[in-house]
Amino acid sequence: MTTEKRNRKPFRWAVLMAFFGVAAMTQMLWLNFAPLESFVENKYAISKDSFGFLMLSFPLVYVLLSMHSGTLIDKKGYRYVIILGSILSAVFACLRCFDHNFYMLEAGQYGIAVGQPYVINGISKLVADWFDREETAMATGIGTAGLLIGMALGMGLSPALNDSMGFHNMLIVFAGLSVLLTLIFIWLGKENNVIQRGTESISAMNEIKLLIKDRNLTLLFVISFLAIGVFNGLMSWTEPLLKPNGLNEEQIGLVGAFLIIGGIVGSLVIPTISDKVKLRKPFLAVCCLIALIVIYPLCTLKSITMVYVLGSLLGFFFLPGYALMLSMCEESAGFEKAGAATGILMLMGNAGGVLLIILMPIVDAGKTFWTSSIYLMLVLMALTLALVIGPLKDTFQKDGQVPLRAE
Repeated sequence: MTTEKRNRKPFRWAVLMAFFGVAAMTQMLWLNFAPLESFVENKYAISKDSFGFLMLSFPLVYVLLSMHSGTLIDKKGYRYVIILGSILSAVFACLRCFDHNFYMLEAGQYGIAVGQPYVINGISKLVADWFDREETAMATGIGTAGLLIGMALGMGLSPALNDSMGFHNMLIVFAGLSVLLTLIFIWLGKENNVIQRGTESISAMNEIKLLIKDRNLTLLFVISFLAIGVFNGLMSWTEPLLKPNGLNEEQIGLVGAFLIIGGIVGSLVIPTISDKVKLRKPFLAVCCLIALIVIYPLCTLKSITMVYVLGSLLGFFFLPGYALMLSMCEESAGFEKAGAATGILMLMGNAGGVLLIILMPIVDAGKTFWTSSIYLMLVLMALTLALVIGPLKDTFQKDGQVPLRAE
């Protein structure tokens, strides 16, 4: 088994980059409407609530399907499930090109959302299959950087493409990219199968019960609910948070892009250092602390230069926390349960996102400045930081992991 891993090791980067591409695709398709809120509302004569329901599609569907995708990954393998999700996303991205009415656009968006959890939840198992323990956070950081690249493309390219070639042609470009990236993963996204699957078979419900009995995993699930919830709320309502400060649509798109670009760099740097020093918890605490400090000035300053700088800073320190949580989740659960554990982690994160996306326009209904929403995000980030620096335990295991066992 060791020989097989050594001989096939160079191919691991091709597999990881193929995942990078389809992961980027899912986020690109989700956020390409975020900086175009006013345009979409005017084009289709819809309300802000209807647009919010469109943006709610991804976290809402993720909540519904995350556990199924996680258990399916454990049973069928990550290649099978990632390909399934990628094909679904690409097909419905093509459906969005029939954009003559809002309902076709919405149907396409919700169809893409169905594919998303089947793609993203495969990252923990793919990394554990192809990479050594001392490289997992780094590899997970690279994989999740694909998510951030997709967000940057969705936030940054959409206004430019919409202005230069029109809304319909913009959708065609995104659909074409989706098909191409799906074909690349089908070609390169192989399984290594270095870590053999066990013979133990338990029901999905028993698997969930087993996982949530682990105190550290449960803490990670709660932290995911809070932190990813704040991030989804921030990204989904970027325009109403920043526009009252004098920013236009293009500048708002660039703020999102700077945030994501900072996150890409941070996701390559911070998890790699975490692997080197063999610690997870201190780095996750720093990620939460910086977010707590930066969110308020980011959402209230009128200086576009400072907003760009703060967006980059927030991305660099906050977004690598996603890769660290995924690594800690896999290290706590073990390879056999990694798919289901990741599914719960992402379910909780997107449940938090659904809650924030719904609450933010409610708490600031009728207000020009969304000050209450900003305070809400700060309270949730403070609670997240308290959990990380308090009861959460580090998970890096130098001598290999000890998977959870059924009782």
